Amino acid sequence: MPKLFQKIIIFGSIFIIILSIIDLSFLWLALIFAIIIAVGVYDTKQTKHALWRNFPVIGRIRWVLEELRPPIRQYFIESDIDGVPINRQARSVVYRRSKKQQSTIPFGTKMDVYQEGYEWIGHSLNALKAHDLDLSPRVLIGGSDCKIPYNASILNVSAMSFGALSANAIMALGHGAKIGKFVLNTGEGGLSRYHLTSNCDLIWQIGTGYFGCRDENGNFHEEKFAKKALNENVKMIEIKLSQGAKPGHGGILPANKNTLEIAEDRDVKPHTKVDSPPTHSTFNSSLGLLKFIKRLRDLSEGKPVGFKLCVGRKEEFIDICKAMVQHNIRPDFITVDGGEGGTGAAPLEYTNSVGMPLREALVFVVDCLNGFNLKDEIKVVASGKILNGMDIAKVFALGADLVASARGMMLSLGCIQALQCHKNTCPTGVATQDMRLSKGLVVEDKKQRVANFHEVTLESFIEIIASAGLDNPHKLNRTHIFRRLDQTTYKRYDELFPPMQKGDLLNTPYPKSFERFM
Repeated sequence: MPKLFQKIIIFGSIFIIILSIIDLSFLWLALIFAIIIAVGVYDTKQTKHALWRNFPVIGRIRWVLEELRPPIRQYFIESDIDGVPINRQARSVVYRRSKKQQSTIPFGTKMDVYQEGYEWIGHSLNALKAHDLDLSPRVLIGGSDCKIPYNASILNVSAMSFGALSANAIMALGHGAKIGKFVLNTGEGGLSRYHLTSNCDLIWQIGTGYFGCRDENGNFHEEKFAKKALNENVKMIEIKLSQGAKPGHGGILPANKNTLEIAEDRDVKPHTKVDSPPTHSTFNSSLGLLKFIKRLRDLSEGKPVGFKLCVGRKEEFIDICKAMVQHNIRPDFITVDGGEGGTGAAPLEYTNSVGMPLREALVFVVDCLNGFNLKDEIKVVASGKILNGMDIAKVFALGADLVASARGMMLSLGCIQALQCHKNTCPTGVATQDMRLSKGLVVEDKKQRVANFHEVTLESFIEIIASAGLDNPHKLNRTHIFRRLDQTTYKRYDELFPPMQKGDLLNTPYPKSFERFM
């Protein structure tokens, strides 16, 4: 036992005894001191924590401070623009718009406009009146093989499963999507009872675990899929190849989040950790993927089918495009998820270092589709940290047709970025299966906030394109956005990412930037 602790026990005990003799009311102090001694003795005897053993009781204070450090930094230390993963300024504008509160800011920008990476859009002297334009634009998804095309909002809810999110969070998102007439992606956890409660439009995501359409061995089950795919709420089907937060890894559902309801909806055993495989068992080639797309389109009687990926090796995506041209099978849409995408649980190395960031990935995918003359039939969805109108403008300028937001929608539900998604202890009831916490999220209140966020964010985007003199979001291109390279140099997107012309990859010589990959 450390000598300092021995001295504290001896002198403290003598002091407490003397006080108790003088006045019996000090007995409560003796009780507290006894508890501290008991904790200290335990600390000196245990063998797991060296710090506790060497500094009993006092060593525990460090553990408390470790837990308090993130909220203290978030609330009292960080500035409005340097917080991560989403800074305070970005979070605040989502909160205000979801409540339809004033979202203007006073006294000018807090951004360093001469810092490398600063971006802006070039306005026009022939600016238009935003309210003369369509404030809720939509885009038709469905190629020549699609029998039931879907007219989608250009801003939608990105993939989030029941399991990752609470039942109340899913229902609030669904009801908000119903009010705002946009689509909710189920996430790889598949169709749940709570996705269907709101009667909203859905994208059913089919991941590597085939949740909700799998047999007892985890393989794709055709009959189960067909039955659910024909549900009138399911407007599109998305095959998840990979996600930006952990590409090539597969989903993770901790055992403490795998409730009986979730297990029933996913066809898995409850209260067990469920790891999705990193790849699909139904196909293992580009042609196999395309045949699976055709199979799902046929089983759903012609609904739009696409796939989602975080771009890894460029050669592999080019191979998929070559297979599309050669076999004349095409998806109706492709969702590009940036490597900066978020999730409740992912290994650090995957979150930080695996997968191509959204901007470069989007440019590459759009250029490939144009190069192979496929873009006209395939819509591109951009997903990855879409929080405001300028975020939408940037990806539209790079070639996206519509966007999907996950963290923006979570913030509109009341998420405070407590960073406890993986612990099942989310204090706002968004990312937890703890009923005590999730009941704090009131669906009737939050559903309107989700709809408000969607509405006001789209209005802000339309105002931006109107300022650029454009009457349609799809007229945005790479000439409209500028990026600062250093304090004295900036370039337009079309200079940084020269656009591919239609058909350039169908014949030699190939563009130099693609030559080695072809």
